[in-house]
Amino acid sequence: MMEAAGSKLEMTPGRAVETVEGGLGLGRGEIAGALGSSTRTVERWRAGRTYPQHEARERLAELVALRVHLGETFDDPESGRAWLRSGNPYLGGLTPLEVLRAGRPDRVRAALEALDSGVFV
Repeated sequence: MMEAAGSKLEMTPGRAVETVEGGLGLGRGEIAGALGSSTRTVERWRAGRTYPQHEARERLAELVALRVHLGETFDDPESGRAWLRSGNPYLGGLTPLEVLRAGRPDRVRAALEALDSGVFV
């Protein structure tokens, strides 16, 4: 699906947007915020009319990887979505979703890794 180290998107951008929408429970506006793009641009990617350029493609790949990681950490998708919307001590009380909107999926990934290791259980 994707290479973790290189943040390489190994699916169409439209499929990646659908994966992030469904897997993370994010709306297109939230995805756009996380990618530093407009909602209209995300709509074009989803429809296959345009394709994200290098940086946006890497960010989209990071969101897909985050969706996979959430699926490995939580027993059900709803628990992962609830975690995204809950204040997190590792993130200074911000929700992972707020941090994603700020364009910092790396910080959300670090918080998830801390959870995996039992730091904030």
